[in-house]
Amino acid sequence: MVNNIIPLEKELSFTRFDKMSEKYPDNTAVLYLGERFSYKRLKNLSERFAGALINMGVQKGDKVLLYIPNCIQWVIAFLGIQKAGAVLVPVSPIYTSHEITYMIKNSGAKTVICSDTNFGYVKEVFEPAGLNHAIVTNMVDLLPAWKRIVGVLFDKIPHGKVLYDDKVVSFKSMLKAPPLTEAIPIDPVEDLSYILYTGGTTGFPKGVPGNHIGSTSYINDVTFHVAGDHLKEGNDVYIAINPLFHIMALGLFMALVLNKGNMAVLMPQPQVDAILVSIQRYKVRWLLGVPALYRMILENDRLDQYDLSSLTYCFCGGDVLPAKVHKRFKERCGVPIYQVYGSTEAGHVTYSKIGTEPASGSIGYPLESRECIVVDPVTLECVEDGESGELFVSSEHSLKEYYERPDETERTYVKVNDKLYCRMGDYVSCKPDGELVYMERSADIIKHKGYRVSASEIEATLQDHPTVINACVIGVPDEKVGERIKAIVVLKDDAKGVGGVELIKFCRERLASYKVPGYVEFRDMLPRSKVGKLLRREVRDDEKRKIAKETK
Repeated sequence: MVNNIIPLEKELSFTRFDKMSEKYPDNTAVLYLGERFSYKRLKNLSERFAGALINMGVQKGDKVLLYIPNCIQWVIAFLGIQKAGAVLVPVSPIYTSHEITYMIKNSGAKTVICSDTNFGYVKEVFEPAGLNHAIVTNMVDLLPAWKRIVGVLFDKIPHGKVLYDDKVVSFKSMLKAPPLTEAIPIDPVEDLSYILYTGGTTGFPKGVPGNHIGSTSYINDVTFHVAGDHLKEGNDVYIAINPLFHIMALGLFMALVLNKGNMAVLMPQPQVDAILVSIQRYKVRWLLGVPALYRMILENDRLDQYDLSSLTYCFCGGDVLPAKVHKRFKERCGVPIYQVYGSTEAGHVTYSKIGTEPASGSIGYPLESRECIVVDPVTLECVEDGESGELFVSSEHSLKEYYERPDETERTYVKVNDKLYCRMGDYVSCKPDGELVYMERSADIIKHKGYRVSASEIEATLQDHPTVINACVIGVPDEKVGERIKAIVVLKDDAKGVGGVELIKFCRERLASYKVPGYVEFRDMLPRSKVGKLLRREVRDDEKRKIAKETK
């Protein structure tokens, strides 16, 4: 049963965290690099950060870009931004200056929180993007002095050079500010909580705005309906491996940890041995991973040296888990891997039922706050149970638009029977009991290392190269990473001496590393429809036929 002490329409992203801080002040909320941060301490630090933001001039509704990897500062900043009534704009810490410039300008962010290792990118765009402040931190800033000294002596701490002034300040100095004393009035329905960015069909990332009620609706579903009595309030352990700027990872972090007074073992990087050591040492029971992580765990040469018997509830998101990986993991650990499915636009959408063995290809059952229909993508009519169709998702709590992008909004959000749905771009079938089974994805979406990569975004980048006139990007099936990224390119007739290495380098300077093509193929032309639209699916199908021939 959902705990209805706080009506959903009045609940904020941090409401339950504050209640857990009162109920379990001395419980560890986050364990980061061996340092424990209690609920009381985390609440105090987040309120100091909120107070410092306001003193800096950040007002309610202002956008703050969070550009750091998993660390305790990420959690403090997230809570502090929310408490200050500002809007969180979390982005990957490996994004280039080219990528963050667009996101800063599109969101209207004037403040950036970054690490000293990517401060160089921020410095490069500071004036062109119209920033007012940069708040800079290092991964170990909040660890005890002796740990920082040891890290420096053994050269284990990445760091970058930063010159501080009135516009560039340290994260640690922000925490010396007096804590926020008066709560900022926030409307859970009307006020934005975050803007998350996802790939665009026209080459530019799309900002997905979310209000507080939208995120708490599915977080509460996971806390009280999916996990339910399986979750031990105040006495459970979750290991947070996936990047918190991703909606799936942040949602589970809130649902399993901060909503319930539990502990998260926060991993700065997905290093398998460090993950296995942490599971054994801290008796971790809850885990979220992508297929590539589960495969890396199973392929670890020292796997048998670790006691993983505490693992009880394992989830997989980002892509459908291969059946053989599921089977091997269950044989090794004695527990199934449950599937999670969602998107930046729709939030968390479906989960497997705990205690029920997930069927092959299943992506689970819709959450109570999400309505799912399976439709013919052309006629928009619902298909019969068992038939393949595109998955459409709606929720009365979520916003249904892209930030300042009406063109993209019109492409993705469509009306069916007078209700607005989000097109997921994935094709599924529905069983009579409501369980959804994955069939295939839109040709534009590539699943690489658990990331949803937009083929069109990479194509647009390639076409910015002066010698490229056409480009088509596809995913090539790969057991280790899901899909490898391949670019098929058409060059201008007078192009000379341009090869795949140069084009890959060109992409690497403009795109995050996980979006960069692994290899490039050159062709004289690409298939297009009568109206000139790139037939990406035809190219992808040709590639599949090639692979099938080669493997015979």
